[in-house]
Amino acid sequence: MCPDCEDFARTVLLLGQLALYADVSGADHGFIESVGPSLAASLPEPPPGTFPPGYDPTDGPDYPGGS
Repeated sequence: MCPDCEDFARTVLLLGQLALYADVSGADHGFIESVGPSLAASLPEPPPGTFPPGYDPTDGPDYPGGS
């Protein structure tokens, strides 16, 4: 696996584990609120081939509350 792929996969895994931890009784929400945004901001660009050619993540339905 390429180094960029490993970084992306590891960061996605950590975000998933943090989301699961957030649902645990007694979870430290201060920790979640401080680590979550930093972890999300550190998410690297997806490796080539992750999305199909021409995929535009901004193209999609309008969601309530969206701009």
